[in-house]
Amino acid sequence: MNVSVNSIEDRWLSVDEIAVYLGIKRDTVYKWIDEKSMPSHRVGRYWKFRKDEVDTWVRSGGASSDE
Repeated sequence: MNVSVNSIEDRWLSVDEIAVYLGIKRDTVYKWIDEKSMPSHRVGRYWKFRKDEVDTWVRSGGASSDE
């Protein structure tokens, strides 16, 4: 099986992984999904994230504390 670096970099991230990536607590991830429409996808009972979607959301002010 030939796996490229791009396919690994472009994989779905878990709640724990996206929390580490953003430097936040996992509870904050769940809060942002619920209250701030953080881009996420439900896969069975798990939440999964695309890094590029979350990056775009953060840049557009989705994670700002202005409520």
